Amino acid sequence: MNLAETSIRNSVVTWVVAITMVGAGLIAFQGLSRLEDPEFTIKDAIILTPYPGASAAEVEQEVTNVIEKAAQELGQLDTVVSRSSRGLSYVQVTMKDKYDKYGLPQVWDELRRKVSDYQLYLPPGAGPSIVNDDFGDVYGAYMAITGDGYDAKEIYDYAKFLQRELLQVQDVKRVTILSPRTETIYVEMRRAKMAELGIPPEAVLASLSSKNLIVDSGRAAQGPERVALRPTGEFESEQEFGDLLIRGGTTDALVYLRDIADVVRGYQDPPFDILRYNGQRAVGLGISTVLGGNVVTMGEAVD
Repeated sequence: MNLAETSIRNSVVTWVVAITMVGAGLIAFQGLSRLEDPEFTIKDAIILTPYPGASAAEVEQEVTNVIEKAAQELGQLDTVVSRSSRGLSYVQVTMKDKYDKYGLPQVWDELRRKVSDYQLYLPPGAGPSIVNDDFGDVYGAYMAITGDGYDAKEIYDYAKFLQRELLQVQDVKRVTILSPRTETIYVEMRRAKMAELGIPPEAVLASLSSKNLIVDSGRAAQGPERVALRPTGEFESEQEFGDLLIRGGTTDALVYLRDIADVVRGYQDPPFDILRYNGQRAVGLGISTVLGGNVVTMGEAVD
């Protein structure tokens, strides 16, 4: 059979087949992956459990063994690797290869439930455990925010505004703020004055930890209604912390915090990390793409 002659004699069939193949090729071309970093499924999760003040041996016996037992109850589990250090338990779990990107979210939810159930068996002061299963996300776009004449807090507030707005952009999965400068209130104790009055540092810490707590203050009957009570007196600035009364010392007298310490507002020092852009201190934004999304389309929408 002569293929060319047959194609000419049956031109209608030939054209239909040719058009169908061209259309199928165009559809397949549109579905080709265009990600700079191809998608891959990470079947590992990390469970971090803090245990401040405990030695490595205590962390292993009282925390790591408990978390390993919780993870081993999963039928989807393949391997467990743990590491215990001073004050921190690190457990890495790997699931079986048969679970893909569509089945793993349910597996991670079950893992979180198992770990949450075993929090009751942790010693006092340990936990809560943190399950991290999405550290495989790749940031397809980065932004650095700087501003002449603006302090770190104003830049951070603007970064939070951008984070909220960018989450509504097409194909954006997550927007993470990178290298923020954390505001901190420092209480710099005057050791000589405290020693003179006989006030231990524990008394200052106890008074600070009991201040500005939000608790339910009950209800008051007002005719046929019950009105919620909200007490006042919380501190709203660092200057007001100086009015905190500290009880202690040899005379058991009350003294103001400002008489035995200096209260100042600043930023965390040393910082956890630092981001600079053209030599200027900056706050960054990392933007990742949704599963199956197009990073090029996302980048155009962000712009």
